[in-house]
Amino acid sequence: MDLPVDEWKSYLLEKWALLPKSVQVTISTAETLSDIFLHSSSLLQPEDEMFLKQLSSSCSVEKDSDAPLFYREEGNKRFQEKEYMGAAVLYSKGVSHSRPNTEDISLCYANRSAALFHLGQYEACLKDIVRAGMHGYPERLQPKLMIRKTECLVNLGRLQEARQTISDLENSLTTKPTLMPSSHQILQRNVQQLKMKIQEKETLPESFPAALTKALEDMALGEENKQISGASLSVSLCTDPLKGRHLVATKDILPGELLVKEDAFVSVLNPGEMPPLRHCLENKWDTRVTSADLYCHRCLRHTLAAVPCDGCNYAKYCSQECMQQAWDRYHSTECSLGGLLLTLGVFCHVALRMTLLARFEDVDRVVRMICDKTGRKDTCLPESKDLVKTFDYTNQGESEENSEIEPSIPGCNVNGKYENNYDAVLSLLPHTEKHSPEHKFICAVSVSALCRQLKAASLQAQTTGLKSPRLKAVTPGLCADLTVWGVAMLQHMLQLQCNAQAITSICHAGSKESIITNSRQVRLATGVFPVVSLLNHSCSPNTSVSFTSTVATIRAAQQIAKGQEILHCYGPHESRMGVAERQQRLSSQYFFDCSCPACHAETLRAAAAPRWEAFCCNTCRVPMQGNDVLSCSNESCTNSVSRDRLVSRLQDLQQQVHTAQKLLRSDRPEQAIQQLLECQRAAENFLSAEHTVLGEIEDGLAQAYATLGDWRQSAAHVQKSIQVVEARHGPSSVEIGHELFKLAQVLFNGLAVPEALNAIWKAEKILLVHCGPESDEVQELREMRSCLLDSSFTPVRPLV
Repeated sequence: MDLPVDEWKSYLLEKWALLPKSVQVTISTAETLSDIFLHSSSLLQPEDEMFLKQLSSSCSVEKDSDAPLFYREEGNKRFQEKEYMGAAVLYSKGVSHSRPNTEDISLCYANRSAALFHLGQYEACLKDIVRAGMHGYPERLQPKLMIRKTECLVNLGRLQEARQTISDLENSLTTKPTLMPSSHQILQRNVQQLKMKIQEKETLPESFPAALTKALEDMALGEENKQISGASLSVSLCTDPLKGRHLVATKDILPGELLVKEDAFVSVLNPGEMPPLRHCLENKWDTRVTSADLYCHRCLRHTLAAVPCDGCNYAKYCSQECMQQAWDRYHSTECSLGGLLLTLGVFCHVALRMTLLARFEDVDRVVRMICDKTGRKDTCLPESKDLVKTFDYTNQGESEENSEIEPSIPGCNVNGKYENNYDAVLSLLPHTEKHSPEHKFICAVSVSALCRQLKAASLQAQTTGLKSPRLKAVTPGLCADLTVWGVAMLQHMLQLQCNAQAITSICHAGSKESIITNSRQVRLATGVFPVVSLLNHSCSPNTSVSFTSTVATIRAAQQIAKGQEILHCYGPHESRMGVAERQQRLSSQYFFDCSCPACHAETLRAAAAPRWEAFCCNTCRVPMQGNDVLSCSNESCTNSVSRDRLVSRLQDLQQQVHTAQKLLRSDRPEQAIQQLLECQRAAENFLSAEHTVLGEIEDGLAQAYATLGDWRQSAAHVQKSIQVVEARHGPSSVEIGHELFKLAQVLFNGLAVPEALNAIWKAEKILLVHCGPESDEVQELREMRSCLLDSSFTPVRPLV
């Protein structure tokens, strides 16, 4: 996903292996990015470009005139099955393949409006009705759209508009009686029913909407930090020969305190699972739902009513405004390259978009500033070939200890402020010398292929005499020499391995009948956050990060003393993997050996499986120890068993748990319970009480009993699941917050008021620290508490 598709990587690796040894050495020992780029790009042959073009054709983003009818019919099937969300997505796919001002797009918009109406998304439904009309929705079908519009307006309380719409419909029926008598009668009945509904609404006493519990205001950043944009006054930017740039607390910080709030300099939505190469017609149109179908490609907001790009079928937006902003800033260039960008991977796409956002004037200014700071004036000549060199400042060039003149902290402006801009992006280390020669070759050739396509698009626009906006995001100076652009993009691709931030979203899932929400974190997009990139890693961090749209929020996850470093987890967390795996991942991706307290403590301890992965003795119920053969850690017990045998039993058990989960998703809770109870008995014979699989079993039982309305049993199993999660992640972790949220839901639905209020308080306290008051879970917790505290609420006997 981040790097090019496997077929292109394999192709280039084979090409690399066939290169003469002297050429490999030349690229491997190149000291500058421009040398790497120029040497690698000179090896890109027409047959290579042809192969890449064939790969890109399988990810075509061109609109297909036959697709709207297919997707509309598939959407209609889902609609008839009352799967309105699936129907809406399929209608959106039809919209994306439709040309503007055609009957195809108008019908897809109209059908999607019906799905949105049934989902209760009345505002979005109204917008789709307007769009259907704008694109030429058939006049003979207009009456049913006007009925739907009126129903939306009534449900939204906009009664005057509803009356006007009904009046317009009646006038239309009188002046243009195009309907069959039977259809006309049905329509008249609907009109009369809506009139009565409007009258009923008007006779109701005007009242305020149900008051929700007022959300606590998010901690404001307060006075602007004059050193770091988007940061609170609680942190300062420091630099150190060993740590590099990092953030330090300027005062004692409390858990939950907001430290950084930063919008991404650039972000690219992850496409999700890519469709396989097309070998037959049945694979021509993909009905699978991915992130690319559900989120705005600019601001990353969730939407079921996407507005498509007029030029391609891939890019979708939450509004016309987002679409226009994306077009003006970068998509006018990217639009025709969609299939190529999907083939070359997210990192290549991010690198292109960063360069598009920078503009040539900014690049020139930043480069000259860096040259002045480091005293490398010889590389700052105005000729384009010398501008290539300006992207070759090395890691050593950025190091203060190698400079004769003491520079300011890299990335800061002349006033010493570190901002979210291209200056800061350029200051992020590419670690050129630490990447493998093969990786640098793949990146350089991929960027070179992209540059050639950009040049071809530009020449085509010029030779055809068309006024094309494709390259308007870049000044003519940069377009005149795409080598400059290529070297910049190569630097960005190498930067991204250590500096790209996964933008995540909390995904809520569960069976149709289940009240319990299953929450899991999913990777939504890849972004670059210059300020967040200043945070160093710890396997046991003192901060927590959350995302709203493209904005990253860093909060203190625990008390942080004045002078203590602000630390962030890059992925390998002590609660998710052992020290050996963490060290390996950090070394291979981020090029450093972690020596955080968590790693140090684990290294000193005797090697043993963590509690959530441990096997136990079926007699003593104490942990088993050993390598190939495990023995009971109780000295008086002689039990022993081979590790392979226990691993095999665990794999069989996991398969049975998976089967039970499928039963639960298929709305067969009784059978799921029977299967899970058998799994529970089997697990207790050889797994520790805090093993992750036992937690999955308890969670499944909780959902199954909730589906049946047995809240007492459900709550008991959620509490057991909480014990397992706490053993692994800790009592104040975001994972415990999600589990307590489940418990609150169960107790609320079971009307166990004191217990529910207690669970709500605990869950809210933890989730506020990690996710902030604007999170969906915190808002729902407050709604539940407000309802429970309502004087008209009638509780029943407590569940537990």
